[in-house]
Amino acid sequence: MAEEAIDRAEDGARPSRNALWVSAGALLATLALIALIFMIAWSNRARDDALGWERRTYDIMMRTRLIDTSIARAEAALGRYVLDENQHTGTDYYNEWRNADFQINQIQRLLSRDPDQARRVSDLRRLFEQRNRELSPAASAAERRTGSGGISLLYQAASSQTLPRLRATLDAIASAERSNLSDRMEQTQVFVERADKYTEWLGWLAILIGLGAVGLAILAWRAFLDSVRARREADSEAWRALGLEQAVEARTSELREANNRLQAEMIERAAAEAQLRQVQKMEAVGQLTGGIAHDFNNMLAVVVGGLDLARRKLHGPRREVEFHLDNAMEGATRAAALTRRLLAFARAEPLLPESISPSELIEGMLDLLDRAIGERIQVVTRFAEEPWTVFADPTRLENAILNLAVNARDAMPDGGRLTIAVDNIHAADHEIDDLPAGDYVRIEVTDTGTGISPEHLERVFEPFFTTKPVGKGTGLGLSQMFGFARQSGGHAAVQSELGQGTSVTLFLPRDASDAGAAARAAPKPARVEGDEQAVAAGAHRGARILVVEDDPRVARSTIGALEELGYRTLSASGGAEALDLLGSEADISLLITDVMMPEMTGTELAAAVRPLYPALPILFVTGYVGEAGDGLTGGEVLRKPFSVASLAAAVANALDVNGPRLPARDAAAE
Repeated sequence: MAEEAIDRAEDGARPSRNALWVSAGALLATLALIALIFMIAWSNRARDDALGWERRTYDIMMRTRLIDTSIARAEAALGRYVLDENQHTGTDYYNEWRNADFQINQIQRLLSRDPDQARRVSDLRRLFEQRNRELSPAASAAERRTGSGGISLLYQAASSQTLPRLRATLDAIASAERSNLSDRMEQTQVFVERADKYTEWLGWLAILIGLGAVGLAILAWRAFLDSVRARREADSEAWRALGLEQAVEARTSELREANNRLQAEMIERAAAEAQLRQVQKMEAVGQLTGGIAHDFNNMLAVVVGGLDLARRKLHGPRREVEFHLDNAMEGATRAAALTRRLLAFARAEPLLPESISPSELIEGMLDLLDRAIGERIQVVTRFAEEPWTVFADPTRLENAILNLAVNARDAMPDGGRLTIAVDNIHAADHEIDDLPAGDYVRIEVTDTGTGISPEHLERVFEPFFTTKPVGKGTGLGLSQMFGFARQSGGHAAVQSELGQGTSVTLFLPRDASDAGAAARAAPKPARVEGDEQAVAAGAHRGARILVVEDDPRVARSTIGALEELGYRTLSASGGAEALDLLGSEADISLLITDVMMPEMTGTELAAAVRPLYPALPILFVTGYVGEAGDGLTGGEVLRKPFSVASLAAAVANALDVNGPRLPARDAAAE
């Protein structure tokens, strides 16, 4: 039995050794084959390069002949041109001369790497230009049709030695190329012979590889027989597989535990990601707070500095005092504008909607748009034949259109076309983002500017995001417009392509209700038309006004302004005190109340006053409305901060619209 085992081991080792030798031979043959292929490729490339040099030499020699021929034809055509002064003959001369110039440029490009030939071509170019200067007077005389005047000039040019020297230079270039041609032909022949020799070696090597393949096939057959024998032996040991089942079950249990651990890690990772997102939100809030603080500090610096300088110059020239006060007022106005834009973005600034026609509003803005965007941009409008109305804040809509026009102007520095289109559409449910089905007015502003890149297009509605340089934009324009559209029950969208322009679309729901009733029910903004509105106080001078304000400094300022305008005033620090004064004081013509107050808001006070005194006009003063904005209907609205002129206009409007006054106490008793 032991001898049989030894024989089987020797029989198995012998094929293994044979296979090893054959495999080694096959590997060496493969390496030799790869080497021969590279050598043949290199020889073919060298042969192709040599052939390319031959073709270049033939090309240069041919171009030298073309140059000589073109110059000869040009001078012959010039002779005919001098004699007959025919324009067609002159054209032949100029065409042949330009053809010779083109061929010289080509030779100069082909021989730029050969120093000797490049020098000859440089001499050729110089002689060619010199010959051109010699022939130009005769050509110019023929072109002017001076009769036989050009013949003498042509004879004079013919006696020059430039043409023989030019042809000698061409012959020198061609001779040099012919001398190089034989060397390059010899190189080509060497590479061809070498490639043929390598190809012959490749054929013998292919025969050897074929013999090796036959040997490998024999070994593969023997290996197949061995695998059959091994399979039979494996079948006899199938019982060992039963023991593997237990191992598989144990491994499965381990994998199940690992899966549970992975799920726990996923939960922890999701919590960590949520925490990270919260941190990022806080970071964004911090950046926003820092930006607002920076802007407000700049504006407050203007206000404080202007007031301080005005106080220092109080006893000085009046012009300097007014100058510093104007600067302070400008800073305060800019701060108020920034506050309104932030409130509009946060959707905390109340809308003052009314029934308006976007087409008529935009048509009335055309002069303003022309001044804002300049003369280099053409404004094109397209309106629907029967314009629909929308129930929206006209001031906010004007600001949105003007902001889009300014953005389009910045995107078209070299001029272009701005198209404003207003269309009436009917949209299905969720056809426009998440808007319900219904009628909408589509306002589309399209420019032919530089467009917006795809990575920036997704962020255009983000607050404080802008692609403009520092100091050229706040990044609140589009986000404010988006907030206005959503507050108005609509939507805003942007489409853009680099180099093709940008299109911003505003969708506002159609106003299908009674426009007049809606306009009367809506809170009306106080219209300020300059200091002339202050004159309106004269018609109501002496009227008694109740001011309700929880901040004593604001109350003193408001009362002082009203008394400056000639009104009589009462003040209350809250709603309860105001109701007591209304019940005890007579002849109160107007109630001015802050909106956001502790214990009782201005809208709650108005709700309590209207049933008791329906004829009493109410003027709301607000800097931030919040949730109290729904109760502003039926009264005038004045935004903080306000000037004396705007206060005068608001009071005059409220008293004009609401003529009746609170009856006197005695009259009420009767």
